[in-house]
Amino acid sequence: MLAVILYLCIMEEGWKEIYMTVYEYRAEMAKEILENEGIGVVIMNQKDTAYQAFGEMYVYVKEENVEQAVELLKNLKH
Repeated sequence: MLAVILYLCIMEEGWKEIYMTVYEYRAEMAKEILENEGIGVVIMNQKDTAYQAFGEMYVYVKEENVEQAVELLKNLKH
């Protein structure tokens, strides 16, 4: 339920998905890179709680930061 509420808040406030990975450490790397540049980041964990092999991690930033964020993460592989 919390994930649904977070998802709705992200969509309402103009956040855009800029990165998706199945690896939590890569999502955290993306977050660190962006935060070091002053960009606010939200990670949404859509991994199955029972079977961690299923699901993805999504990285969101505000719409006004999308272009800069994508450029910063262009070398980070999914």
